[in-house]
Amino acid sequence: MRRVALAGVLANAGIIMTGAAVRLSASGLGCPDWPACTSSSLVAARTSGDPVVHTYIEFTNRMLTFALMIVAAAVMVTAWRFRPAGTRRRAIVWLAAAQPLGVVAQAVLGGIVVLTDLNPAAVSLHFLLSSTILALAVTLWSRCTEGDGPATRLVRADLRVLSVALVPVVALMLAAGTVVTGTGPLAGSTFAPHAGGGPAYVPRYHLPVEGVTQLHADIGWMLGTLVAVLAVCLQLTGAPRRVRRLGWLLLGLVGLQGVIGYSQYFSGLPAGLVWVHVSGSVLIWIAALRLMFATRDRGPVPSTTGPSTTGPSTTGASTTGASTAGLGRAGRTLTVPAET
Repeated sequence: MRRVALAGVLANAGIIMTGAAVRLSASGLGCPDWPACTSSSLVAARTSGDPVVHTYIEFTNRMLTFALMIVAAAVMVTAWRFRPAGTRRRAIVWLAAAQPLGVVAQAVLGGIVVLTDLNPAAVSLHFLLSSTILALAVTLWSRCTEGDGPATRLVRADLRVLSVALVPVVALMLAAGTVVTGTGPLAGSTFAPHAGGGPAYVPRYHLPVEGVTQLHADIGWMLGTLVAVLAVCLQLTGAPRRVRRLGWLLLGLVGLQGVIGYSQYFSGLPAGLVWVHVSGSVLIWIAALRLMFATRDRGPVPSTTGPSTTGPSTTGASTTGASTAGLGRAGRTLTVPAET
């Protein structure tokens, strides 16, 4: 179950990155129709006004949707068959069901994006829906390796709250990033077939690009500050090793993302560097979610053979050999896993 759930995470992260490549290569309208590529061809075919390479890039990305659906179906089937202690876990099934349903919703929304000549609002929703589905896939990946018991925090209460608060901040940063992209020069195509058929820039947000870029950067600075505080406090309060590692990983990703963001801005937004920036945002989203789940424990996965006594479970909580770690003067002492 864990391996298949991880495949779902990788597939959903990958489709976001390939979708960004389509947009940044100006291939967003390489197939100007939907669900067929053109009005006269179901598959990739030459269209007037747009280079044929754009058609093949866009059509290839559409075909990847079928691969994503295969992975989503495998996740759903595996979750349905996953019955620890002989009982199907309803939460796992619902999280798995979100993936094939999400693929269908994305396909429909993708059609709207094409038929509206890459309307920036539709494109933003397209990206944010993909990010939501990815979040559900990461949740499934985390939940299938732990039990259904009440959550017990593994860090100080204020640090647990901060780890949870980081998730909406990252979501806000992603949303602001879509507005920057929908305002800036990288429109996704220079050919708008449904607006007369001639070369034309696709619709854009009517916002000052400097203003939305500054807003996006400000959110990034706020996120970086919060992550730095969390990572340092996790280290100083003796949080479990796995939690500390995730904190430093997230801080490193956010710092690197800031460097890439400023570099792309001052170098004129080269498409390749912007793609790296988008991919970095996907990794930050995954890391923030994983860190949030790592700061609490819900016990081991139910088993007909009883709890394991061979070592820590995959969630980081051990059923035996726990040790007591101080969580700082402002917090209370909790039982946390022994480090091995």
